[in-house]
Parts: sequence; C-alpha cells; structure tokens
Amino acid sequence: MADAGTSETGTPDAGPVATPYERIGGAVVVDRLVESFYHRMDTLPEAKGIREMHGRNLGPIKHILKRYLSEWLGGPKLYSPEKGHPRLRQRHMGFAIGNAERDAWLLCMRGALEETVSDVKARQDVDAAMTKLADWMRNHAGNPHDARAARP
Repeated sequence: MADAGTSETGTPDAGPVATPYERIGGAVVVDRLVESFYHRMDTLPEAKGIREMHGRNLGPIKHILKRYLSEWLGGPKLYSPEKGHPRLRQRHMGFAIGNAERDAWLLCMRGALEETVSDVKARQDVDAAMTKLADWMRNHAGNPHDARAARP
C-alpha cells in the first residue's frame, strides 16, 4: 500500500486536480467576471452590436450566464438542472453571429478575465477554452464548423 502523498508506483502523488472553477476563485470570481463582462458590453463601442442583441434588463441574462459558467468551469451544476442541456448554438440561432460578433464577445470576456482572474495560467486556460466556444458559436454562412459537417 502506498504512503499518503505517494502513488502505488512510489512517485509523488499530485493529488486531486483543481477545476478551472476552483482555479479562478469559485463563485465570487464567476459573479465578478459576469458583471465585468456585461459592464464592458455596455460601455465598449466595439460591443454595441452584441449589446443590441440583449434586452434592456441584463439581470436575467447575467443570472443565466453565472449559472452556466459555474457548471461549464467545473463548479456546481446550477445551469442544467434548471435549463437542461445547454444547446448553446441552438439557443443562439436567432442571433446573427459572425466573426465580428465573436470578436466583440471575446473582447469583453478577455477584458473581464484580465480584471477578475489573478492566476495568469488559469486565465489563459479559460481564455483558450472560451475562444474555442466563441468560435463554435458562429452561425453565419462560411463557418468552417458547418462546412465540415456538410461534407459527405
């Protein structure tokens, strides 16, 4: 039997791997991240187009994004018990999302990450994952994800 702190092979045990949720600081940071994100969407001229896709009252959408990010980052499952499977792309099909919209969204999110997440590596990891997600969300003709799906 291995000693505490070592694996069966005698190598040091790295212990449990922290989730991105834990690495960025949990619920408090997710809340701050979403507030900062929507503040940027409200104030940055580059985000005017994506801000117009939202209603006047951002309260409900902030609540949804906080619950989604909590779960997406590996924290408490707050979104799916209430809303079911995220089906993000399907839920956003009513909005034209091309490169400009993706870039504006990422501009707001990257600024919010920079402001709220102090762990540089965690921030970079979350940014990389969010970049892939934002890229996937494009639903305009010419999205390379759709072109691959349409091939025989």
